[in-house]
Amino acid sequence: MASAWDWQVFCKSTTESTVLAGCMGKDGDITYLQWMFHAWGWTVSVAACAWVIAIVIGALMGTLRTLPDSPWTVRLANAWVELFRNIPILVQLFLWYFVLPKLFPAMQAIPGFVLVIFALGFFTSARIAEQVRAGIQALSRGQRYAGMAVGFTTAQTYRYVLLPMAVRIILPPLTSESMNLLKNSSVAFAVSIAELTMFAMQAGEETSRNIEIYLAVTLLYALSAFAVNRIFAFIEKKVRIPGYIAAGGIGGGH
Repeated sequence: MASAWDWQVFCKSTTESTVLAGCMGKDGDITYLQWMFHAWGWTVSVAACAWVIAIVIGALMGTLRTLPDSPWTVRLANAWVELFRNIPILVQLFLWYFVLPKLFPAMQAIPGFVLVIFALGFFTSARIAEQVRAGIQALSRGQRYAGMAVGFTTAQTYRYVLLPMAVRIILPPLTSESMNLLKNSSVAFAVSIAELTMFAMQAGEETSRNIEIYLAVTLLYALSAFAVNRIFAFIEKKVRIPGYIAAGGIGGGH
């Protein structure tokens, strides 16, 4: 293996292995740099779409797990969480990609990247549901009773009283889960989705410059995760209630 660093590998054509001026290809020819950024786009797109599914289903299931006087609803929501949380994400991906289309032939028309999005979204929804449940149950019972006292229905109590407070409590763990979702998107390489990990494996094999390729891909993953962290930090700052401390309630018990 060559010992010298060769960052020009990113400016090479993917078809002719010649260095292209400006690291930009033309007439259908692309460089490894262009390929890498295209793969980065796929990674971010898959993670973002899966996050939307995860947050919607996760919030719903987490809320259902805390409904009073509705044992069957709670059991069904618990079953959802335990099912998707206890099966490895790679196994779930293979089930969505290889098994379900065989059982339901209509799914064979669904693009592979959509199946990956559903696999990631459902897997992450179970983890977010657990966070939502914990956030709601961390609130004092007095807040639920206060909503009922002013004439709110159960749905209105959740919408206007419990969920707004619970969201503020779960933002830190939700940040970590969102970053994990971005990293978990790397499993898409197993079904040949052209995301960053797939790019790294193929480009490293073609160029024999594994160090440069994997370092660049690692940097892009780190930058993406850092961006997610900063976005949620901004949201957390904007929605923070002055004087509220999650562990102690309003005023921290003082």
